[in-house]
Amino acid sequence: MAKITKDQLFQKLSSGDDLTGFDLSWIDLHEANLVGANLSGVNLEGADLYNANLAQANLSEANLYGAYLYGANLEGANLSKANLTRADLEAANLLNANLTDTNLIGVNLRETKKDF
Repeated sequence: MAKITKDQLFQKLSSGDDLTGFDLSWIDLHEANLVGANLSGVNLEGADLYNANLAQANLSEANLYGAYLYGANLEGANLSKANLTRADLEAANLLNANLTDTNLIGVNLRETKKDF
């Protein structure tokens, strides 16, 4: 997996590049606007996504092990087959999110907006 920085991430997203398999582990993306971003298969282990806007984002098969998603907006996001083990989703918005076959072991869902 290729490790990239926050600046490189936004450059690749604006260019429409395929990020499948990229390593964004432990990256600080708090309050980032990632609406509709294609982050399928990306490694976001331990990433700081506090209050990030990931509405309609594609996070299918992404690794979000231990990620900090407090207050994140994941409305309508595709999280199918994602690994959310031990992620903190407190106060996050998961309305209309696709969680098919998502690993939710040890996830903090306190005060989360959800429809499942």
